[in-house]
Amino acid sequence: MKRIFLDANVIFTAAHNPEGKAALLLELGGLGHWKLITSQLAWEEAHRNLSIKFPKCVSRLKKLYQDLQIVANPGSKPCPLELPAKDQPIFLAALQSRATHLLTGDKAHFGAYMNNPLETQNIVIQTVGDFFLDVIEENE
Repeated sequence: MKRIFLDANVIFTAAHNPEGKAALLLELGGLGHWKLITSQLAWEEAHRNLSIKFPKCVSRLKKLYQDLQIVANPGSKPCPLELPAKDQPIFLAALQSRATHLLTGDKAHFGAYMNNPLETQNIVIQTVGDFFLDVIEENE
């Protein structure tokens, strides 16, 4: 079973846009198609940003919580990828949780590593859209 680690921006988007791909990803995870994982840090960032930008969506965010496994923040370990300091705990938490995928919309910082699991300790880093394209290809 796929173990999908969600960056804060994916959780934020799922709560903000209930008709979008990120919301569908979480809905299908809740139905048991894959395991959804995030870190306490990513959850708090999504909650904080949603509270500031779209406070009416916080109730939807809280409903998403039940389908997520929240893992502890990884502590101060060295990160095997060259990432900004704020993104290193995200990758390390994905690694620590044995994620098969790390889904993020952060192409600026994770872009060089996307769809390149040989460089990312076998974690496939993708956007939600790319993940769904791969799922469609697998099922053809």
